[in-house]
Parts: sequence; C-alpha cells; structure tokens
Amino acid sequence: KIMEISSMLATLWMLCVLLYFYLDLTAVPVKNRLGIPIAVVAMLFVYLLNPFKFWHYSARRWLIRRLARIFSAPYFDVEFADFWLADQLNSIVVSFGDFEFLVCFYIFDWNRDPFIEQNNKCGVVTYGLRPIVLALPAWFRFAQCLRRYFTTREGNPHLINAGKYSTTFVVVLFSSLVSWEKGNYGGVQQYSYLFVLWVLSALVSTCYTSYWDLWRDWGLMDRTSPPGQRFLRHELVYSNTWLYYLAMVGDVSMRLLWTLSVSVAEGGLIHSEILRTILSVVEVFRRFVWNFFRLENEHLNN
Repeated sequence: KIMEISSMLATLWMLCVLLYFYLDLTAVPVKNRLGIPIAVVAMLFVYLLNPFKFWHYSARRWLIRRLARIFSAPYFDVEFADFWLADQLNSIVVSFGDFEFLVCFYIFDWNRDPFIEQNNKCGVVTYGLRPIVLALPAWFRFAQCLRRYFTTREGNPHLINAGKYSTTFVVVLFSSLVSWEKGNYGGVQQYSYLFVLWVLSALVSTCYTSYWDLWRDWGLMDRTSPPGQRFLRHELVYSNTWLYYLAMVGDVSMRLLWTLSVSVAEGGLIHSEILRTILSVVEVFRRFVWNFFRLENEHLNN
C-alpha cells in the first residue's frame, strides 16, 4: 500500500513537472503555466480530504486525525503515534516553508514579474510569517513535551526534550535575522554578530539533537553493554552490530551537513536553493534510518 501511494504521487508530480517544462519550450506565457503547481496541490488536498470510502479511506482518516491531534498538541494526551508523526514533520520543515511561499505567491506575486526580485513580496522574512511557519514543526513537539510533563510530572525526559526543540526556535530566529540583514543591506558580513549567533545556535541545536538521537531515542551508548556490543545496548533486534555504528556515525554526520550552507553556499560555490533541496532529501533519508532504531527501542523498552 505504501509503495502504491508513493508511486502514484511520484508519477503525478513527475507528469506535472514534465508538462511545465514542455510548455516552457512553447509559446505558452509564463502566467498560464503557473496554474500547474497550484493544480497539483489542489489534487493532493482533494485526495487527502475526500470523504468517500475509497482511495485508502482508513489510512487518510487516520492521518487526518493524527494531524489534528498534533496541531492541537497541548489539549490532548500524547500517544506514541502522535509524537512519532510530529517527529516526521520536523524532517520536512522545508515543505512548510515552500507551502508558505506557494500561498503567498498566488496571493501577492501571481501577476508580478518573477524575474524582478524587488517586485516580489514572497520568500522574505520582512512580515515575520515565514519564520513562524518554519518553527511550527518544532512547536508541535515542544507543546507535546509540555503536555506529557503536565500529565506525568516527569521533568526527565519531557522537559529536557522540550528544551531540545526550543533550540530550533533560536536557530530560526537568528537565521531569519541573517536573511533580513542580507536583504536590507545587500549581503551579510560573514562575521557579523547575527551570523555568528546563528552559527553558534545551530551548533548547540545539532549537539543537543544528536545526543538525544543516540542516547534517548535509540537507547544506545550504554557503557554496561557486552564487549561485542560496546556503546550499543544489551538487547538488539538486528544481528549485524555494524549497522548500529554506521547509523550512529551517519546520523550525526547528516545532522552536521547544514554547515555546507555556511561554507559552500555563502561562498557562492553552489546556489543556496540547490543546496537546500539536496539537504532536504538527505534529511528525509536520515529520518528514514532514524525510524528503524527509534521503533526498535520503543518495542524493546516500552
């Protein structure tokens, strides 16, 4: 079922992209081609919200109910499926930003010349909406952690976990301020205090989240583990221990790839949007691997 749905959506997306590029080779005006992206989004919403009992009705209903619980996190007891799905949302935060841009574009910039940047209102942080949207996934998990603390009165791990997600707010804040500085002053000084604060906050967030991945979410780094499973844990589902070590190194390494946006993108070696797309795909893959060991730990210990 999963492969069926993903294949269907991938085919739909590919056909629309090819149609857009094909029309780009013809005399069809740009404004007429811009109806294709919004049509794709509309079809996805129709598929998801379709009330009739076909097209994977039970799966869509489950997803909508879980998303509703996530969006209203402080007001409901948090179940495993709720915070697990919310963690997935944190790995597609770029999609939240893209959706904000899409809505903004079709409201304000539809009839503007897309090649004149000064005419466009979208993709900037001037009005403060974009940073809020980018912080939403972290807010969902932050609110869930506070709710779990309210329910259990256990500061460890829930308040500590909430602190992890709060670091994302600081990163988004300074990242937005750096973007604002760049947009208003025609470029950002590489060592301006806002730039330095952004890099420092991102480093703290990376260290915090990497620690949580390995020690808490995966339950690894156990000093009392047997010699053949050093720095892992006593019980393992997968027989090949090298998979765990590879996953640990890969998880931290992929979390550190944001540094390329400081070195490569700021240095002009690659366009920032291209790099952002690559890093988004890498983050989805990191979360894909993370899921195996997170569910394993949940199965063994909870």
